Amino acid sequence: MGSRRRRHHHHHGPWLVPAVAPAAAAFAAAGLLLVVVAFHCFLSPPLGDGGKGGGGARVVRRLNPPFLSGGSKRGEELWESKAAGNFFGCSNATKQFADARSVTKSDRYLMIATSGGLNQQRTGIIDAVVAARILNATLVIPKLDEESFWNDASDFAEIFDVDSFIYSLSNDVKVIRQLPDMNGKKLSPYKMRIPRKCTPKCYENRVLPALLKKHVVQLTKFDYRVSNRLETDLQKLRCRVNYHALQFTDPILRRGELLVQRMKEKSGRFIALHLRFEPDMLAFSGCYYGGGDIERRELSEIRKRWKTLHASNPDRERRHGKCPLTPEEVGLMLRALGFGKDVHLYVASGDVYGGEETLAPLKALFPNFHSKETLASKEELAPFLPYSSRMAALDFIVCDRSDVFVTNNNGNMARMLAGRRRYFGHRRTIRPNAKKLYSLFLNRTSMSWHTFASKVLTFQKGFMGDPNEIKPGRGEFHEHPMDCICAKAKGKIGQSRPHQIKRAGEAAENHSSDDLDWRDLDYGEHTPLGRDSSNESESDDIRVGGSDIPELEDMMSD
Repeated sequence: MGSRRRRHHHHHGPWLVPAVAPAAAAFAAAGLLLVVVAFHCFLSPPLGDGGKGGGGARVVRRLNPPFLSGGSKRGEELWESKAAGNFFGCSNATKQFADARSVTKSDRYLMIATSGGLNQQRTGIIDAVVAARILNATLVIPKLDEESFWNDASDFAEIFDVDSFIYSLSNDVKVIRQLPDMNGKKLSPYKMRIPRKCTPKCYENRVLPALLKKHVVQLTKFDYRVSNRLETDLQKLRCRVNYHALQFTDPILRRGELLVQRMKEKSGRFIALHLRFEPDMLAFSGCYYGGGDIERRELSEIRKRWKTLHASNPDRERRHGKCPLTPEEVGLMLRALGFGKDVHLYVASGDVYGGEETLAPLKALFPNFHSKETLASKEELAPFLPYSSRMAALDFIVCDRSDVFVTNNNGNMARMLAGRRRYFGHRRTIRPNAKKLYSLFLNRTSMSWHTFASKVLTFQKGFMGDPNEIKPGRGEFHEHPMDCICAKAKGKIGQSRPHQIKRAGEAAENHSSDDLDWRDLDYGEHTPLGRDSSNESESDDIRVGGSDIPELEDMMSD
């Protein structure tokens, strides 16, 4: 019956039949309504239950809009900035920066115990070199975090090239592998912790007195413990550590390069996406993605790990751009920017919340979807699988070598890579303008794809990794190493923009409280950010040479 009706309409044309049976008309009207409703569902916003609860899927999934197809719509400007070639990294010390041999005191040794995941620890290592220089101390190879829920027992030498680290910094800071004996006795370090964003004066007032008396000080939970506001030579030292001295070991480099080679063989050039949509990230951020009671219950349980977290307002967090985009939203943003379905996408991520169901819309938008697990065999990954930091290092290498790097908000890995890519020629780095994009995703049912894409292009201006897009007061030094970037043509930014850099540093410093920030978590990290289990005295004072060095609770609340 249905088949005959369809043939009848096809033969005569639906608008040429003056009289149609009431049943047929009703059937046609119902069919049209179903088409409209279905199309509306394709474009519906991500909030699944309107905030009313319910026990459905963790995060509501939808089919992708049917009109997205074809290759990349824009040219080379999509893959690289025309102005990028005008800039280069410049981190050599000035003539005023004395050689390490002339300033290092023989009876001062600085040790640090890093905290967090790979890139958080990387920050600590970089700033440890700066701290040692400020204190005119010898730095002992840093101790990595082996006690967090990462459960990674890798030491420094298993991730980073120790010989390269020591040799590259020989003119800046004396670095040794382990503490020497003093008068035939093993030295025992005095453990202490300092506040975040500690200035050189802070180190001189708080750490130096202890160092003069004890000779060996170990700074614990060492991450983001050096100020953004430093004089130029110390900033350049940071860059020499980060971009030159701190290299991965040969096994990690070789496997990372193999992954890059396989991506290049597939497409010539590719996008790398740091997705950051793991359960810990979502729980810590306090964001909500429409998964009803299941999502609220699961993420609330994870959130209990951090005892100092404040109650969150998920709607406000999303409106203010403080929530990671969903995988589908990231895909829609990239397609709206002009990247086509033919583009190859490498995704660096831990276990995505919602699993394959969450990833399905992104894979539909970019079918050429890759990860280290799809590019390498189990045998090739076997030496790295038991070690989360080494696995993260492989992702770091691929993302660093990608033609376009996309960060889903601003975590440790994203900040490190963004700075690195600026230093080595302003390679394309895209950050979602989450604050503007949120309202756009929420209302995209009311606009055509052309309108949606045009708005995405407008909102993403200044978030594409172009030179000079950094505004005063935004970011921190590891992400924006402007003291280490020079212009080839005179009269552009010269060696730096001192006034702009100072203002940027001040703004970052003013917001450098010990409040928890989900962006300080590395993906896959389950580390509780409350007080750790180290054995240093956190409340006692040590009186050294008439100076008090308080270890106060309000300094330890990270």
